[in-house]
Amino acid sequence: MDTQLHLYNTLSGSKEKFEPLNPPFVGLYVCGPTVYSDVHLGNCRTFISFDLVNRYLRHLGYKVRYVRNITDAGHLENDADEGEDKISKRARIEQLEPMEIVQQYTLDFHEKMRVFNTLAPDIEPTATGHIVEQIDIIQKIMEAGLAYEVNGSIYFDVLKYNEQERYGMLSGRKVEELISGTRTLDGQDEKRNALDFALWKKASPSHIMRWNSPWGKGFPGWHLECSVMSTKYLGETFDIHGGGMDLKFPHHECEIAQNHAAHGTHAVRYWLHGNMLTFEGTKMSKSLGNSILPDELFTGDHKLLNRGFHPMVVRFFMMQAHYRSTLDFSNEALEAAEKGYQRLMASLKILETLPETEQSDIDAGAYEAKFYAAMNDDFNSPILISHLFDLAKTINSAAEGRLKIDATTKVALLELVESFVIDVLGLQAIEESGDSDLANGLMNVILDVRARARANKDWSTSDAIRDQLAALDIVVKDGKDGATWEVKK
Repeated sequence: MDTQLHLYNTLSGSKEKFEPLNPPFVGLYVCGPTVYSDVHLGNCRTFISFDLVNRYLRHLGYKVRYVRNITDAGHLENDADEGEDKISKRARIEQLEPMEIVQQYTLDFHEKMRVFNTLAPDIEPTATGHIVEQIDIIQKIMEAGLAYEVNGSIYFDVLKYNEQERYGMLSGRKVEELISGTRTLDGQDEKRNALDFALWKKASPSHIMRWNSPWGKGFPGWHLECSVMSTKYLGETFDIHGGGMDLKFPHHECEIAQNHAAHGTHAVRYWLHGNMLTFEGTKMSKSLGNSILPDELFTGDHKLLNRGFHPMVVRFFMMQAHYRSTLDFSNEALEAAEKGYQRLMASLKILETLPETEQSDIDAGAYEAKFYAAMNDDFNSPILISHLFDLAKTINSAAEGRLKIDATTKVALLELVESFVIDVLGLQAIEESGDSDLANGLMNVILDVRARARANKDWSTSDAIRDQLAALDIVVKDGKDGATWEVKK
């Protein structure tokens, strides 16, 4: 079986054969949350996407060290070098200690990740736990002549760095165009150039989060922590760095510059970026009122939602779009995903009960090859799911007696389904999703079989299914849009 994985590397702008630096070990770093507010669906999609990456790498037999940081200091308003630290601001508003805010939102984030059935990272470092290391890397960058101090703050010199290495190599931006698009410094800004970014900021008297440094009391810049923690735990050169598309510039661009200035390497071999969410074609934002929190999606407690959806349905829905593609939410799309999820899981459950024959009309190896081909093509989960639906149709045909399956094929398919549905896609087994989901899924399969019988004018089979369900107090009603069912009260 071909298990050669190809990744789309943002740095090169093309798909590349994945070759780990030190196989079978793989270093995977993903930018984690800034813990000052509720985790939103865009965050969730990013972490679910990289959970898929982590799961499939492990499925292929790699020994993955998955590092995901927690930003608990240094993230200023509007991702700029001025303003108030977002965590300090939240602490001031809620009249709590900053670390209380950090703890509260970190626990909430972990709970959301648990509900979505994501695997925990192997290491989850925090910015505040690595202040010493951040000061050390600043000193290295200063020794290289690529940073300067002004009034207790340290700034990265982008123009000087760009004389040696290209700043903008990840995002494709050119320094000249970036300069023309920035404001002229007004004389009050400490930076030599508008493109320069903070490595360390001097703390004002009112700033709550502050640490001692060679330059006085202050706090690290936001971009610095990922350079420090990724290289500390994965080495000065490591395999994969992931994050949302919104982090490509300037955050990841600054990481590349910091790493090269401090270590002389570009650090990351494969850059992966997940795309954004929209709602009915419009970018989600609080100002537009179409930003939906996970809990609102689960309960349906939002003005734009008709009802709530199970976390596994939401995860399945997200997997139906490639991680690099924009994903559009809507009530109709979620409802379709729910039906598809129930239908798929119910059909796979039927696989366990299929009667075995001496011969088989089903080629398990062909499905295995298709599953691997999809996932080896840059983790193409929507193609994998389409092949799973093809398998579900085959299973239903076997349940109707139109195809044969022997014991060897049945075992092979059961193992294949468990590997790709549960281990790779991370979808919980149907028993864990609740009895109502199981009932709905099984009834969808039964009504599909009955609908095909009616289409073939096989009235005896159609009536037999209806009568047997009626004996179980399940009433089937035929309408112009198909059959519906309900339990007789």
